[in-house]
Amino acid sequence: MKALVISGGGSKGAFAGGVAHYLIEEAKKEYDILVGTSTGSLLISHLGLGKITKIRDIYSSVDQDSIFNNCPFVIRKKFGADLIGMNHWNILKNFIRGKKTFGESENLRELIRNSITQEEFNTLKKGPKDIVVTVSNLSLNRIEYKSINDFDYDEFCDWIWISANYTPFMSLVRKNGCEYADGGLGSLVPIEEAIIRGATEIDVVVLRTEVSYYNRMPSRNPFELLTSMFSFVLDRIENQNIRVGKLVANQRDAIINLYYTPTVLTTNSLIFNKEKMRLWWKKGYLYAKNKNVESMPIEPDLHE
Repeated sequence: MKALVISGGGSKGAFAGGVAHYLIEEAKKEYDILVGTSTGSLLISHLGLGKITKIRDIYSSVDQDSIFNNCPFVIRKKFGADLIGMNHWNILKNFIRGKKTFGESENLRELIRNSITQEEFNTLKKGPKDIVVTVSNLSLNRIEYKSINDFDYDEFCDWIWISANYTPFMSLVRKNGCEYADGGLGSLVPIEEAIIRGATEIDVVVLRTEVSYYNRMPSRNPFELLTSMFSFVLDRIENQNIRVGKLVANQRDAIINLYYTPTVLTTNSLIFNKEKMRLWWKKGYLYAKNKNVESMPIEPDLHE
């Protein structure tokens, strides 16, 4: 069985979409299992349907307003770089309303429902592919994996949304008596889950560079400090997920093909820039193409 695993990574999901675009349409790979975390969970339903153009158009058109109904930060440009600062008024409004997070992402919930129709959901559920999203159950202190086979349309759309809620900047969701948040808080690269579900060959898109190239500037405000801290923690989680995945794959004779980003795409994946995301999609496609061409065996020249 073949699986596609896509890690979390916010706006960098556009790169993963480009990689998957090549693997599915050009390399003609058929996946039995698709597992995603956070932005990966937003991609896998469309990839499972083979609707590459549709999800590419979505990732090429979203902005902050597409995600947040109450955005907790403002974006400013300085010396050509994007800088974030606290939107004190929006944060105050959220606290006055009794919310537990700095911002709210109800617009993302609507975007998911508008982009995945009931008919598309039914097609996926009746089909042979297992579509699985990762969520963090903060109440029970555990990671949970939600398969399309176990839920109806409304519930599964909610699980996709929950998987992508990067708290405390986005919504914290209470469901089934528990508080849920972004799956990346515990399982950013769910390779192990794909293997447990029977995968013997796994293509994994990891939305960071294989070697760390970061040299962050000093934080200028509490939001920059928070995002830097979360990035540090998530990098550690990601490294652990990959090590565990490789160990389990070795034990079960599974093959893992890793696709990292060749360069640092952004240091803040909460900034959704249409032009950059279109470029990242193209970069992902070309990177997967080059990687697969390089790995092809060289046929001997019979005329020598």
